[in-house]
Amino acid sequence: MEITPTALPEVLVIRPRIFRDDRGSFWETWNERTIAEAGLPAEWKQDNTSVSKKNVVRGIHYQILQPQGKLVRAAAGRILDVAVDLRRSSPNFGKHIAVELSGDDSAMLWIPVGFGHAFVALTDDARVAYKVTDYYSPAGERTILWNDPQIGIDWPVRADEAIVSAKDADGKRLADAEVFA
Repeated sequence: MEITPTALPEVLVIRPRIFRDDRGSFWETWNERTIAEAGLPAEWKQDNTSVSKKNVVRGIHYQILQPQGKLVRAAAGRILDVAVDLRRSSPNFGKHIAVELSGDDSAMLWIPVGFGHAFVALTDDARVAYKVTDYYSPAGERTILWNDPQIGIDWPVRADEAIVSAKDADGKRLADAEVFA
């Protein structure tokens, strides 16, 4: 696996070695030793999967109570995956990175505790699989508005075409959100 920092150095892109031949392909989606050697958590509490049609936007989600680190990959289709630094003490507070993830290359994005997470499905039947470092906590869940101009994510979907849940449409602006210290 190749592990590369992004413009937000705590957020990492993890690319597996893919072995292809005339039968198809094979790669490791998880290797505890490799992940631990990179200094990432090797213990996970949940694996989650979502399926979205094109233009579905999910997020920006995070948990204040029982905060979660996430290891995200597109198991099928393509997504634009976004991590937002929500640590007030960070010099990168409010900044984000966006990485296209595809089921074809199976790259993963490590999003540590202190960051919000969002994505948009770029294809129909986009399947997102992710591991989290703590359990889901409804009481701790928070949502920031997916298109908050203060964050300025360049979404590849127009606001009138985006398919957003009521919860996500009701997200707070970063200026008003409860975030990490």
